[in-house]
Amino acid sequence: MAINTPLMNVMVAAARKAARSLIRDFGEVENLQVSRKGPADFVTQADTKAERILRDELLKTRPHYGFVMEESGVIEGLDKTHRWIIDPLDGTTNFLHGVPHFAISIGLEREGQLVAGLVFNPIADEMFMAEKGQGAWVNTKRLRVSSRRELNVALVATGIPYTGKPGHEAFSHELSHMMLEVAGVRRFGAAALDLAWVAAGRFDAFWERGLSSWDVAAGIVILREAGGLVTDLNNGQDMLNGGSIMASNAQLHPALLKVIQTAGRTA
Repeated sequence: MAINTPLMNVMVAAARKAARSLIRDFGEVENLQVSRKGPADFVTQADTKAERILRDELLKTRPHYGFVMEESGVIEGLDKTHRWIIDPLDGTTNFLHGVPHFAISIGLEREGQLVAGLVFNPIADEMFMAEKGQGAWVNTKRLRVSSRRELNVALVATGIPYTGKPGHEAFSHELSHMMLEVAGVRRFGAAALDLAWVAAGRFDAFWERGLSSWDVAAGIVILREAGGLVTDLNNGQDMLNGGSIMASNAQLHPALLKVIQTAGRTA
C-alpha cells in the first residue's frame, strides 16, 4: 500500500470490509430491478449496513472519535478534536440502477482541518487515498492533477440537481456558459469519485452545488495532496458547510470560477 501509516491502515481495512457488503448487495440489484416493489428500499438497507460496518470498524481502533455520517447524522465523540466524515455509498442512484460507478468515502478532520481522505470504488478496485504531507495515491500509483492550462482543452465534470433539489435554472446557466468554454462536460453521478478523478488527472476540473460535507471531505484531501486547488464557488474555503465546490489545477482555477460567476450575473 502506498501510505503505510497506522491511520491509513485503519481507514483501508474499514473501507474494504464495508465494500464486501456493498458488492454482495450490488449483485442483488439487477434481480430487484424487475420486482414490483423495486430496489429502492433494498439500496437504503445496503447504504445503512455499509455505514454501520464503517462505524464499527473505525470505533475499534479510534473509540473516542466523533462522526458525521450521511445516514446517522452527527455523533459526538469523547475526543472533540477528531471526527470522521463518512459517505458509505456515494453514487446511490448509480447503485440503484446497476451502474458500477459508486464509492465509499471516508474523511478525517483534526481540530477543524481535513487531514486524511479515502475514496474507494470497489467495483474497479481503485483505492484513492491521501494523508496530509504523504501525497495522494490510487492503489500504489502516485497521483498528480493535470497540467492543462487552457479551458478549450479541459474536460470538466459536474453534478446536475435532481428532482426535489433547488437550483435547476442556475445550473442550466452555468452549464451553458461552461459548454462554450471547455472541451467537454461530464456527469458521472458520484462527487467523491469526481474529485478523486480530478486528483488523478482524468478530469481537469469539477464543480457542483448542493453537496454535503460527506460528499467532498475525503476528495478535498486527495485533491490537495495531488497538487490541486479547491475552493467554494465564491473562491472561499466553505466547501464543507456551504455546499458548493470548484476543484481543478491552479492554472485553470481562476478562469473556471470566472465562467461560473459570469453565468450568475447573466442568469
